[in-house]
Amino acid sequence: MSLNCNEIDLILSELDLNGAFVQEVVQPNFNSLAIYTYKPGQPKTIFISLEAGACRICETRRKITKNEKPLRFNEMLKSKIKGARILNCRQLGKERIIKIDLEKAGAIYVMPQAQEHAAKKAKSLQNDDEDEFFSLYIRLWSNAGNIFLCDKEGLILDSFYRRPAKGEKTGEILALPEEKALSEGELAALKEKFPLREFDELAADYAEKHPDYPNLTFNQKVDLFYSENAAQTSLESLLDQAEKWYQSHKSRQVAALNRLKEKREAFKNAGQYKHQGDLILAYGYALDGNSNFLECEDFESGRKVSIKIDPKKSAQENAASYYETYKKQTSGLENLDYDIEAAEKAVAELEAQYAKIIAEKNPIKLEQILRKTQKPKQQEKKAHPGLDFLIDGWQIIVGRDASENDDLLRHTVKGSDMWLHVRDYHGGYVFIKNRPGKTVPLEILLAAGNLAVYFSKARKNGKADLYYTQVKHLRRAKNAPKGTVLPTNEKNLFIKLNEAKIREILARIE
Repeated sequence: MSLNCNEIDLILSELDLNGAFVQEVVQPNFNSLAIYTYKPGQPKTIFISLEAGACRICETRRKITKNEKPLRFNEMLKSKIKGARILNCRQLGKERIIKIDLEKAGAIYVMPQAQEHAAKKAKSLQNDDEDEFFSLYIRLWSNAGNIFLCDKEGLILDSFYRRPAKGEKTGEILALPEEKALSEGELAALKEKFPLREFDELAADYAEKHPDYPNLTFNQKVDLFYSENAAQTSLESLLDQAEKWYQSHKSRQVAALNRLKEKREAFKNAGQYKHQGDLILAYGYALDGNSNFLECEDFESGRKVSIKIDPKKSAQENAASYYETYKKQTSGLENLDYDIEAAEKAVAELEAQYAKIIAEKNPIKLEQILRKTQKPKQQEKKAHPGLDFLIDGWQIIVGRDASENDDLLRHTVKGSDMWLHVRDYHGGYVFIKNRPGKTVPLEILLAAGNLAVYFSKARKNGKADLYYTQVKHLRRAKNAPKGTVLPTNEKNLFIKLNEAKIREILARIE
């Protein structure tokens, strides 16, 4: 359950924040905030949680994990109240709304040297000598918790959760319940209705484990209670999410690996195509120009076999077709080994990542890890700009504009990589990453050539001349637009755009 109004009053009285300075603001996740404060000899970390059913504020001694990505409200708070002095901190009536009044960049008060420097710097940047005043409202309602930073007129500068339908957005006046003075009887009734929790069992357990520090403040009790109970529930929920994520990814990766292995098994029979080509040549005299099959005796097994042929082609042409299939599958078998190795590595990395996840006991840190793993693919930060394709073990990278072309040339590709570009048209650069000891196959070169035409102004023509060379044979053109290069040792290639091939390639973007 969330803190009640009487518990909030007791926590604030123990915190005694009046006169403290804000040193830092940290937002570890999407439902909590930590404010580091300092008074001479009294550094305190104030933890605020807006979690439904567990809204609270208290001092904590736990380490607050910073979010890997700067969050909007956190960055705004830092820019406004870091270095500010807390003038007053109180609950509005018994409404479970805390108001913290802050003053920034006015007169310099006694404070640590670093804070004094920050305040002086902030003042020097102002256009006038007036102080800046802010009010931070913390609403600890179980299912409607929120935090607002307002100016001295009550105008919302920003809010933790933006809810336009409720008027809780930047530029609106914050609507607050009317603050009424309560009589002694009303206060007594509220204390009876919302009593302070004692946390006796928790305090006794702590005293047993820490005999030198048996007495806990109410702040410490609240922090222990929620960190041990609510956090455990949160941890179990997050681990369930992690298992679903793991099982989903593993099933897809294992299925893809199995398909590659099945394809490799099929390719292992490539020798039969060569043998059938040999039989066609050996019994070519039996072709009559009408039948779709060649009936002959296999000179290795001695059995009768039936080989499918094209009656309109000669024996040499039919045999050549079988030899070509044999050559492709033999070559493909080597590339499949590369793909299978990459797929097995991906499965192993997934296993290691999941082991790291389930070993994490900090719910906030675990939530951050899961958020990173569950990010949509299009939002993931790539190691380089442009598009990535992996075809039969060969990596092809496409730069789609001058900026991407230039970035790829400067930071991604190396001298032994292949570069392709259309002649006489503006277009992206296409690179084929080098594989040591391997020559780029014709199929890969044609795939890269199709991409070069597709991502150029020549696409509407459906065909174009290209030149290609290794990156080490490119020279930057002086006083030319970004990414412009002059190639040497280039070779020519004519490409007629293959729409079916392009669709197939685009479907496998990495």
